[in-house]
Amino acid sequence: MNLSFQELGISQERAELLENIGFSAPTNIQTQAIPQLLNGRDVVGQSQTGTGKTAAFSLPILERLDPDQKAVQAIVLTPTRELAIQVHAAISQFIGNSYLKAAAIYGGQSIDRQIMQLRRGAQIVVGTPGRVIDLLDRGSLKLDQVRWFVLDEADEMLSMGFIDDVERILSQAPEERQTALFSATMPPSIRMLVNKFLNSPVTVTVEQPKAAPNKINQVAYIIPRHWTKAKALQPILEMEDPETALIFVRTRRTAAELTSQLQSAGHSVDEYHGDLSQQARERLLIRFRNRQVRWVVATDIAARGLDVDQLSHVINFDLPDSVETYVHRIGRTGRAGKEGTAISLVQAFERRKQQAFERHNRQTWQILSIPTKAQIEAQHIQKLRGQVAEALTGERLASFLPIISEMIAEYDTHAIAAAALQIAYDQTRPAWLLSGVDLPVEESPTPKPRINKRRIDVGDGLERESERGGGLRGSGGGRGRSSWSKEGKGNDERRSNGGGSPKPKLRTAHGEVSPTPSNHKLSSHTSRE
Repeated sequence: MNLSFQELGISQERAELLENIGFSAPTNIQTQAIPQLLNGRDVVGQSQTGTGKTAAFSLPILERLDPDQKAVQAIVLTPTRELAIQVHAAISQFIGNSYLKAAAIYGGQSIDRQIMQLRRGAQIVVGTPGRVIDLLDRGSLKLDQVRWFVLDEADEMLSMGFIDDVERILSQAPEERQTALFSATMPPSIRMLVNKFLNSPVTVTVEQPKAAPNKINQVAYIIPRHWTKAKALQPILEMEDPETALIFVRTRRTAAELTSQLQSAGHSVDEYHGDLSQQARERLLIRFRNRQVRWVVATDIAARGLDVDQLSHVINFDLPDSVETYVHRIGRTGRAGKEGTAISLVQAFERRKQQAFERHNRQTWQILSIPTKAQIEAQHIQKLRGQVAEALTGERLASFLPIISEMIAEYDTHAIAAAALQIAYDQTRPAWLLSGVDLPVEESPTPKPRINKRRIDVGDGLERESERGGGLRGSGGGRGRSSWSKEGKGNDERRSNGGGSPKPKLRTAHGEVSPTPSNHKLSSHTSRE
C-alpha cells in the first residue's frame, strides 16, 4: 500500500506544495523515516543517492520549526559545498511561501555575506564542517537553540577526514536535540559516531533497489595491451554518442588532462573538480543542467553535489576502489523508470575487480572490444540516415528542390543524393578519425598458410625437408626432426640398377672408396627408433 505525505504526518498545505513541485508519492526512505522523525526519534538512515533522503529528513524538520523564532533551530552538515547547495535548494523548495528561511554556508563564497544571512535570521542552516567551525569560532553562528541536527553523507565526511570536525560541532550542540544520520555505507567509525552522539536511534535501511540495475545497461570495454585509457575512450564515445554523461576519474590532474583532450577532439565537455572556484563550479552546474555542455569529467568527491535529471550515461574512466562507490556512481542514471547506460573502461589487471562488481549487482556486464574504424563509420552513416529521414518530413526541404530540378538535367538523381550525403558525412566525421589514428581493425578469418616442403637428397636413401627446422627423413617416408629408417634390400638393388642416385666415390691413390666406412651401418642406429 502506497501512503501519501499527509498520511505520513505532513500537513495538507505542505503536501499540496510537494505535489505542485512533482512529489506525488513518498519514496521508501521517506515512508520509513518521516514518521519516526515526527515522533521525535533519532534516526540512522542507510540509503544510496537518489532515494529521496533530503526530503526524508527536511520535511519533518520544516513541520516543527518555529517561524517566529529567528535563531538557528536546525543544522544540516554535508561533506561538500556542492551537496550543501543542492540540499539548500531542495529545502528552499519545500519551504515555499512560508516565513521560514534557510541559509547555506560553505567555503569558496564570501564569509561576510554568509554572516549577514545569519544576522537577518535563518531557522535552518545547511553547511560544510570547515565553514561551520569558522563561523562558530567567530561567534557568528550559535547552536544553543538547535533542536535538530542532521549529518548527510556521513561516510563521505569520514573519507574526507572531517570526522573530528563533525564531533567538535556535535559537542557544541545542546544535548536535548534530535539527531539524524544518513550514509550510503556504515563503516565502524560511523557506528562509533552513532553510539556516541545519537540517542537510541531507529535504523531505516533502503538498499539499492534490485530493479534499478536492470534499468541500467552495464558495459565493460576491455582496453587492449599497450593502449592507454585516454586513447581507448575516443572511439568508445564516438560509438556510444552519449546525450549527457558524467565521466568519473580518480584525480584532478586526470580530469584536467582528459577534458583538454576531449575538447581538442571537438567534444562538448568540461571538468568539475576541487581546484575550480565556487563560481566556476556553479556556472558549470547551470550549463550542464541546461544542456549547454553535454559531458562532465569529474572526481567522486566533487560530483557528490552534481545531480542532473535524465542523465543518459555514466562512464567509469577509472574504476572505483569499492563496490559501494561504483553503485553510487551508476545510480545517477536510469532514474525515474528511465533506462541508462554505465560504461567502464577495464584494463587486464582490473578484470577481477570488474567480476566482483558483477557479483555484487547480480547482473552480468556486456563485455565489448574497442570499436573498429569500420564500426564507427557505419554508426555515423546510420546516424546520418536518420537525420535525412527527419529532414524529409521538414518544411525547409522545399527551399532546396529548385536546385535539384536544375541539376537533374545534367546528373542522375541518385548521384546527386549520394554527393549531398558525402558532403554531410565528411563535415560531421570526427577530426581525430581523419588524422589516421590507430584503431583496431576487423579481423577476417584467413586460411592457414601451407608450407611447401622441398626434398633434398643427401645420399644413402635419405632426404632432408627444406622447411625451417626440418630434419632428415628416409626415402620411404616417416616425418620427424631426425627421422631415420632402415633401407630395405629392394632399395639397395634399385640404387645399384640406376633407380636411385649413385653414391659419390672418392678417388685416392689406391683406387675408389666409399665415403662411408664399410663397417658403419646406418640401419643399426635407426633400428632403435
